Amino acid sequence: MKKIDAHQHFWNYDVDKHGWINEEMKKLRRDFMPPDLKKLLDNEKVEGCVAVQADQSEEETRFLLDLQSKYSFIKGVVGWLDIAADSFPKKLEHYSRNPALKGLRHIVQDEPDDRFLLRPNFLKGIQMLDDYGLTYDILIYERQLPATIEFVNHFPGQSFVLDHIGKPKIKAKVIDPWEEGARELAQHDNIYCKISGLVTEADWHNWTAEDLKPYLDIIFDAFGPERLMFGSDWPVCTLAAEYSEVIAGVQEYIKVYSEEEQAMVMGGNTQKFYDL
Repeated sequence: MKKIDAHQHFWNYDVDKHGWINEEMKKLRRDFMPPDLKKLLDNEKVEGCVAVQADQSEEETRFLLDLQSKYSFIKGVVGWLDIAADSFPKKLEHYSRNPALKGLRHIVQDEPDDRFLLRPNFLKGIQMLDDYGLTYDILIYERQLPATIEFVNHFPGQSFVLDHIGKPKIKAKVIDPWEEGARELAQHDNIYCKISGLVTEADWHNWTAEDLKPYLDIIFDAFGPERLMFGSDWPVCTLAAEYSEVIAGVQEYIKVYSEEEQAMVMGGNTQKFYDL
């Protein structure tokens, strides 16, 4: 079984660029680079990863693509481009020439407009991705699920993946209305979902596997093991758990599934979705 981590980040810490790393997250205020992650992957027999943007700039996309060219275990990159900009078609044509670029992401969760995804210029840009064989990672908070459902209805042929299972309120132990939105999204067979980011939506210092189980039960029932992929969200996950704890939690949960289904979740679906 080939294990691939579908979601992690690299950065050279910069106080301005990474302003989202607040005082509560101060342990993230340092560099996190490929050699740091490689040790963790090797310990867990994970063969590779997908590097996902953490900063909204073309510089970030170039940074990740450059790292991928130097470290073979980075199997692909999800970068950032200004999808709504007039310059997007030209930028898309340029960056898509690099086969390591597998998709794009926008940090929609930080947009004050909960219907950001439905802005006409953004929709126009997303419409172009499939022509270049690029995926789109959906990063939202639970409250943005209704707009996300409208958004994906526009693009039945586009490959989407929901990051961090849509960020339910795990710490508060609230299921609804997240469950309703997640199940509605899952009805679209062009949408996958990353089992990632759960520990940081829980109580960082006191979470248990039982806290996560109701959300995993729902997401596995909604998407099925054939459209779910393990992602560590390293190094952000370290706010609440070590890499080894995150991967062990997922592997323990999926023990009830067949070996073939476990292999899908731990790497097969990621390879298929991102064409690795």
